Amino acid sequence: MESYGRHPATHEYPHPFIHQVKMTRAQRIRGIVLGSILFPIRVTLAALIFLIMWPIARLRMAGLSEEERSRPVKGWRRWLLHPIILSLSRATFFALGFFWVKVKGRMADLKEAPVLVVAPHSSFLDMLVLCPTQLATVVSRSENNSLPVIGALLEFNQSVLVSRKDRESRKKAVAQVTERLTSDGHWPQMLMFPEGTTTNGSALIKFKPGAFLAGVPVQPVLLRYPNKLDAVRWTYKGTTWVEALWHTTSQFYTNMTIEFLPVYNPSQEEKNDPNLYADNVQKLMAKALGVPATDYVMEGRVPVSKLGGLSIPLDSPARETLSLLHRNGLGAHKVEAALHRMMDRCQSAAQASVRASAEELASILGLTDRQTAVTICGLYSKDDTVDLRQIYLSVAAVSGFVSFKSLLYAGFTLFDKEARGSLSAEELSGLMGALLGFPQHNTAELYAQASNQGQLTKEHLLQALMTHPTYQRVVNEHMQPDEVCSQMTNGKAVNNNGNMRQRISKELQ
Repeated sequence: MESYGRHPATHEYPHPFIHQVKMTRAQRIRGIVLGSILFPIRVTLAALIFLIMWPIARLRMAGLSEEERSRPVKGWRRWLLHPIILSLSRATFFALGFFWVKVKGRMADLKEAPVLVVAPHSSFLDMLVLCPTQLATVVSRSENNSLPVIGALLEFNQSVLVSRKDRESRKKAVAQVTERLTSDGHWPQMLMFPEGTTTNGSALIKFKPGAFLAGVPVQPVLLRYPNKLDAVRWTYKGTTWVEALWHTTSQFYTNMTIEFLPVYNPSQEEKNDPNLYADNVQKLMAKALGVPATDYVMEGRVPVSKLGGLSIPLDSPARETLSLLHRNGLGAHKVEAALHRMMDRCQSAAQASVRASAEELASILGLTDRQTAVTICGLYSKDDTVDLRQIYLSVAAVSGFVSFKSLLYAGFTLFDKEARGSLSAEELSGLMGALLGFPQHNTAELYAQASNQGQLTKEHLLQALMTHPTYQRVVNEHMQPDEVCSQMTNGKAVNNNGNMRQRISKELQ
């Protein structure tokens, strides 16, 4: 695989969802001094411009019926109001310190490329790209429509609004986007951030297929911030959006470079497969940026990588749990004893009792600090209780106290609700979710690979996980103890992290 091809989510590649502004002592002092002066001035100016934009943006759609709003705005509402909002938008970013924007390449016209795909998506400040693209239409979360000023600007832009939690809303948004992109120039050009969330720019995460569903040509657009201080970025962990705004406005100026790459015309195969189309454009843009193209995605507000349909958390809850137990003074023997108690509870409990509260978990683990138990619960569940099977199977896998074969068979029994010796598709999802410490909603590929005539036995599942190249990687890279876990268990772990091929025949016996 070439250096800019698709990379798996392993420790060899950068974590794109963590960003912390790194400053020297001198930069920090200068930031405090300049920020105390520039931040209030710049934010106040930007807010005043926003207030001016508000009624003008509302004026564009004033008096129009729902049917008229569903068509592209024309006439005076466009030729008069569009340049005003465009100028005020640029003035807003100028006030925040974006004095110059360097543009490379040529922006394609509507006929050449109905959609512009922009990456990497680093911050809300990326919206500056709308100025040189003449306020191209965007896709936004429906929740943003209720925000003051922002909602008015989205209405002005005739943006496509979508609620990620509502399936019908997503279907409607897909239909709207497809209609606009295939309107033969009836609708204005669209602009999308195919990553769907912000990252630190160290890698391109997997592109969502939305911009590629219509099968029309796209123009890739690269965003760069060539500044000494990487202050603009804001993502899942690290610098908050307020801190990013403070650090950005505390600089004398902030540079931004927008590069328009040549239009990408899809092949017939890519038109028929939007995911392939998205992946190929992602690789092209990653190569141009000089960063890896990865399978990272944000799923349920948790960063994961996709492998064989499985969602693998980049920050393993099991490894974090072991670390927490280690910091609370639980050595290898105590952890092993706690796992035995947890397994006993799972085997003896009724199905409804496999869940435990933080207090019960603290007792099972032998923790004196309740807050640690609460933290562990939060790693696995958004509720007040947690499924003990998830904690047991995922922690046992990375601690290596038992062989993978024994662990898989034990887990199989725990999820075989009717003791049929075979798992349903739903039960397989539960088992794999427990082993990986993260819910799995797309195990159809694994079920098809491992089942035989509609029956999924533990022997067939083990064989699929240990011999199929994709699932072998899942087991070898994400269900085995690493060096850190081995140190936490004082070398007591079974040798599960050796070469997989050397263990296959032994495990399958």
